[in-house]
Parts: sequence; structure tokens; C-alpha cells
Amino acid sequence: MKKVIFLIIAFILFFLVSIYMGWLGKARHVENVQSLPLAQEIISERSKIQTNAAKKLNPYNNKQILFGDFHVHTTFSTDAFWWSLPILGGEGVHPMADACDYARYCSSIDFWAITDHAEASTPRKWQETKDSIRQCSFRNGKETNDVIPFVGFEWTQVGPTPEEHYGHKNVIFKDLEESKLSKRPIGAGGTATNALRNNTGGLMPPIVGVLDILNFQDYSDFNYFINEVRDIPTCPQNKSSADLSGDCYEYADTPGDLVRRLEEQNLDPLIIPHGSTWGFYTPPSSSWDKQLKSDMRPEKMKIIEVMSGHGNAEEYRSYQQIIGDLNNPVCPKPTSEFLPSCWRAGQIIEDRCLQEGLSKDECVKRAEKTREFTANLGLGGHTLITGETPDDWLDSGQCKDCFLPAFNHNPLTSVQYGLAITDFSSEKPLNFKWGFIAASDNHRSRPGTGYKPVDKLKTTEMLRIKNKFWKERTFPISKEKPASVLELTREEVLNSGLSFQLTELERQQSFWTQGGLAAVHSESRTRDGIWDALNRKEIYGTSGPRMLLWFDEVSSSTSMPMGSEIVTSVNPVFVVKAVGSFKQLPGCPEFTIDGMSGDRIEKLCAGECYNPSSERHKVTRIEIIKITPQINSSENVSDLIIDPWLSLPCENNINGCEVKFEDKDFINDDRPAVYYARAIQEPTETINGDALRCTYDDQGNCLEVNLCYGDYRIDEKDQCLTKVEHRAWSSPIFISKAQNEQ
Repeated sequence: MKKVIFLIIAFILFFLVSIYMGWLGKARHVENVQSLPLAQEIISERSKIQTNAAKKLNPYNNKQILFGDFHVHTTFSTDAFWWSLPILGGEGVHPMADACDYARYCSSIDFWAITDHAEASTPRKWQETKDSIRQCSFRNGKETNDVIPFVGFEWTQVGPTPEEHYGHKNVIFKDLEESKLSKRPIGAGGTATNALRNNTGGLMPPIVGVLDILNFQDYSDFNYFINEVRDIPTCPQNKSSADLSGDCYEYADTPGDLVRRLEEQNLDPLIIPHGSTWGFYTPPSSSWDKQLKSDMRPEKMKIIEVMSGHGNAEEYRSYQQIIGDLNNPVCPKPTSEFLPSCWRAGQIIEDRCLQEGLSKDECVKRAEKTREFTANLGLGGHTLITGETPDDWLDSGQCKDCFLPAFNHNPLTSVQYGLAITDFSSEKPLNFKWGFIAASDNHRSRPGTGYKPVDKLKTTEMLRIKNKFWKERTFPISKEKPASVLELTREEVLNSGLSFQLTELERQQSFWTQGGLAAVHSESRTRDGIWDALNRKEIYGTSGPRMLLWFDEVSSSTSMPMGSEIVTSVNPVFVVKAVGSFKQLPGCPEFTIDGMSGDRIEKLCAGECYNPSSERHKVTRIEIIKITPQINSSENVSDLIIDPWLSLPCENNINGCEVKFEDKDFINDDRPAVYYARAIQEPTETINGDALRCTYDDQGNCLEVNLCYGDYRIDEKDQCLTKVEHRAWSSPIFISKAQNEQ
């Protein structure tokens, strides 16, 4: 009997170790594209419909507007693979071939780019990535033009302190030839490498494979994935990127280093910042200022992602999550516009203290101490409150009046703040001059998810945890906080294995949206046409719907489109034209079944595709934002951002909306100005359109929240819909006054 028990124990131990080591696992691959290219008559009909709509407003404009998604992940990314696992309600791995098929038939977008995390890459995965994109692009030796895919990767930088934080950047290459692509994806050093490459062992304990024995292969494959990543040696840092072998892991610590390493390979890709206000990983009080220094190569960041499924990065607000010196952070007092999370932590502790019958003075002291501790810990401050639940935090840390805001919104890394600041440390003052796009940042191989508010578990990043048992093992509520956590610094927290537990992964489920789209005014439906439009910044972003938008400066005989930089001696005059997106029909177009099997349509598209009717939504108004960048370092940014500067109603929406206006103060003000347009569409149902669903009192205080969990606590059919006013953001027009030569 003892021998039998010993053998059983030995088998279990071997089984656990095998899962942890990935001995029973196997490599996951890109798989094969299954969809057929769209028939040319379908593409021609799409172009004809859009051209007809455009010509009613823009009869002399021959450029076509194409829509795409430049931010897509597959299970070649660590977090995407993790989220695909059964313990998190995942539907299984999402190979790259799915992304091509989804773009072609589910979302029916015109272009997309793969941007898996460089930190999780290996030579095998990089080669498969390039081959898969080529397979998506080419049929019978010719490049198709129904959907045009691009190769890219994400530089996933996270700094433990505001001074070291630069945020995430997508790197996109124009061409598919081997010589015109990076030898390897270039990752970010420090925290990102530790979290996505080195310290991933705790993500999937071996016991999970035993508790969920029917799915043990998935967990074994995940640990195989982790071990494959870890086995790649780090490249020598003292060698030129061009001279490094292809079988090592290369990283860059700063944006400037990233640009330099790409230039060493004679490459000039697009480098696109994104998720900048997303407080999930952004240390409080981080700002754009340090990235505007000349050694950070800000001129290479031509484009910024103004919105994604992680939320809206556009809007600046004057509040901050914490204030004061890094070594002595202070929790700011709440206002009617903003409740800091550190302040709410103090309220939670004070309420508990009073319920225990302790004195008011004692409870106030405890609250003050709590605020001090949570402010000092930054991102991990919430972990100091034992037994807390996501509901306890109410609307703390969140922008109350932003459009689809990013979780724990950080204003100093907003797009508006970046456009308003100036760096005076160089010989010539520097400014960001971004063009705007939007994207999905989907981690399930689904580019362009925002076409319909369907299936939040496929089209957003929400996690479907099956039951309370699995929830408590994935997002445990702490009952006793180890003293070591209280003693950790912010840097130690973010560089430790605790980093995933210390981020508010559960609370932010309500902030995931389907994300947006990039739109380009292209001379042709080609790779060259799309790339040229991106480089001249004649581009815009939408929050998902395919709105048509033009924004031009027309004071001279030559009209200048969005993205232009203009020097003028007269007051600028602008014209904005916008057409609402098509209302959608249920199901998929008839041609879909001709190019992809019904089972695959159901699996990838949830049976719902981009399926436009002949009726469009109304554009209700055009908002103009004016920003006057700093002309001296003492100017307060809050005074330089006017949002909105103008709000112009759209009266006649049969053929779209057209407005014209002049800035009559520009010449007299005698300073550069930045203008961009927001076209606002009538309200439509949106997943997580109201992230917190607060119940408010008469003073506007949030009394309780109704979070949209992705798990068993919410009916799987409940899409958590709220009507919101979707929008399109034009790229800015940058105008400076001509100076008379003496």
C-alpha cells in the first residue's frame, strides 16, 4: 500500500514539474490563413459607395479614405497567451492567421499591422510572423489589395518611476522584404523585460494544470512558451544592432536608443506611442516632458494613437494622481472633478475604523497614514488595503467627464498635454507634431473590432472567469498583507514577481472597449499609398465607427489638409466636412460565406460581421480644439488648451456636415497654434460606454458602482451597453505666423 501511495505521489510531483517546465508542452505556431481574397467587384463596390458620399461634400477630392488597425496582438505575446487560458475563460490560443481572416471577412478593414510584444519574441516567432504576414498579403505571387497587412512589433517600456517611464511604442515597417525589416524585434529593458520575459513563472502555477486537468495541455504549452522565451540569450549591448546575430534578444532602454538601433540597420519605420494615459502601468505624475528632449528623437514619433481599446488618450485635465517630490509624494485632496485613489484609500480605512468603534481622532490619523503609504507606493497603493474589493474604490482615480477614458487616467501623458508643451533646452525649441490615429490593441488576433457592439469577450480584453473558485485563485482578496509588501519601494514592486498582483487587473475590466480605427486619405489602395498618407499625416482616428472626415486650411488658393504645417501672414480659415458611419445590419454580408467557412465565421466573428446598411448615422456637431504651445517655460499648460474652442452644430445631415470658421485673433496673438477637429456622431450603444455605472448623490459624489465584470458575476449575454457619442479626431494643422525679415 505504501508503495502505491509513493508511486501516486511521485507521479503527481512529476506531473506538476512537467507542466511547470513545459516538458509536456509544445510550440504554438501562426497556422495558415484560411480565407480567400475578396473578389475585386466587392472592393470596387465599397470604393464606389464611399466615393459617392465623399463627392457630395468634396467633389474635387480624388483621394480615398481607407480604414485599418495598426495595433494587434496574437498569442505570440505573453499577456495574450495568458488571457487565452481556460482559467481566465479564454477560448484558446489566437494564431496570427486568425488576424488575417478576421480583418478580411469579420471587420472588413483595409489594412492592419501585427504588433506582438518584442519582449516575448524569439527568432522562431519573428520568422513565422514575417512569413504569416506575407501569406496574408500574397496570393499566386501577387500582392492582394483587399486587405493590406504590415509587419511590426511593440516596444513595451514601463519605468518604475516617472523619470524612467517612456511608455509603449509600436514600430511598423512599410515593406515585407527581408532586407527591409528589422533583424529582430527590439524590446524594452528593465521592468517590461522582467515582467514579460524573466519573471513570468508565477503567472501559471503547476497546480492549475492539475485542478483543470482537462485543459492541462494549454497550461503546459504556456509554460513551454515561457521557457522558449527565457532560453534566448541577451544580445551584447556594446555592439551595433546591424552586427548582432539573429538568435539573441535585443533591447533598448529609451526611445532614443530604440531609434538609434533601428537606424544602425538602415531602417526608418513608423514609431507610434500609444496607451499614454493608461494608468494601469504608468507611474503617477509621469509626463511627456522628458521625451521631448532632442536625444529622445521626438521627430521620429510622427504619429500618436489617440485612442484604443484601453481608452481615450486625448484629453488633458488639471488634476494629478499624486503631487510633490518623488521621494516625498503627497496625496492631493479631492475635488468635485476628481477623487484620488490614495484619498479614497484613506476613506476606506477611516470608515472601517469608525465601524470598529474607535475614536474619530484615531480614525483620522489612520486615514492620513494610509494616504501617505498609498501615495508612496504609487501603482501598487491599492494593495495596502486588506480585504478590499474593486467596488470599494468607487470612481477614484478616474476621469469623470472624459470620453471613454483610460483606466486611472494620467493627464500629463495625454495627447493634449504633449501638444501644449515646449522643450527650451535645445538651440531651437522643440514641440511634438503628431498626426492622429486610433486602434484596437486587441489581444485576440482580431483587428478592427469596433464595427458592432457584440461579444465583449471576443472584441474587448475582458476576461471570462468561469466561477468563484477560479476567481479567487486569479484575483485573490488579501486577508493578511505581508510586511514585506509595505516595505517595498515603487521600483522594487514593479521589478518583482508581485507586479501582476499589484496592478488593478480586475477593476479595469469595466474600462475595456472595442477600440478605434486609423483612417488614411490615400492616393491609391496600395501599400505605398497608405504609407505616404501616414508620413504626411493626412490621417485621422475614430473611436470605432467608419466616419468620413476632412479638415483643411483654406485661407490661400491652395487648400492644406490635416497634418499640414503652415507659415502664414493672415488669419487662418478652416473647413471641416464629416459624414456619419453606416448603420449596421445584423449578421454578415452574403459574400462572406463564399470566402470563409460558416464554422470559422461563427468562431472568429461570433456570427456578426461588418455589414453596412444604406443608412448613415447623423453627425450632430463639430468641435474644434485649439492649443497654443508654450512660448516660455513659465506658462501654465492648463491655460494653453482650449477644449472646445468652438462647438459648431450640424444642421443638415442628409449628405453630411460642413462648417467653416476663421481664427480672427491669430495674427494679433502672434504665437504658433495647433488646431484639430472632432466630429461627433449621434449616440449609439457601446460596450462599457459608462465604465463604472455610478449612482450619484445630489453633489455629484459616486455612492456605488456597478462594474461590468467579464466573469460569472455578469450574464455572459449582457454586453454592458450604454449609448455614447462616438467621434473622429482629425490630425492637427500646425500654424505659425510669418516673421518679417529685417
